[in-house]
Amino acid sequence: MAATELHDVLPVPDFDRPVRALVVVAPYYRDIAGMLLDGARATLAAAGAEVEVVEVPGALEIPVAIRLALRQGRHDAFVALGCVIRGETTHYDIVSGLSSQGLMLIGLEGACIGNGILTVENRDQAVARADPAGQDKGGGAAAAALHLLALSRRFAAPPRPVGFVPGEFRIAGSDAPA
Repeated sequence: MAATELHDVLPVPDFDRPVRALVVVAPYYRDIAGMLLDGARATLAAAGAEVEVVEVPGALEIPVAIRLALRQGRHDAFVALGCVIRGETTHYDIVSGLSSQGLMLIGLEGACIGNGILTVENRDQAVARADPAGQDKGGGAAAAALHLLALSRRFAAPPRPVGFVPGEFRIAGSDAPA
């Protein structure tokens, strides 16, 4: 059903300052992760972003890696890429739920994150969603991060002067301006 539905896709925003994006990818399913990464790279390149890619063992480590990087303050936007395919145990529910929740909590702290961690029933669904020529969920996650960054910059307070600002000032113990 989802393959036949039409979705409205916002154009990638333009930026007046450079964008530094970190893509955190879990290559547990290397071929699927590779397709997600290709889509994300293409979208970030279209926005002129400088891209750094790091790999982590699995989807559960993605939010942790993004939070560690966020602390360093070197990146403006983050893209989470990976795939969780349902198996025979409840492990799927734990990994998909906790990785998504972790990303949401970091996003609510103010990080501009695009979530491209696929949660699917089988490999065919994963391939259809990961393929840049198909649903391009990697590109969609990168676009989401860029849109959040554009909003973050739009809502940012104007810079305040630091240090001495020319104008009126008072000398201690005096009521008259100097």
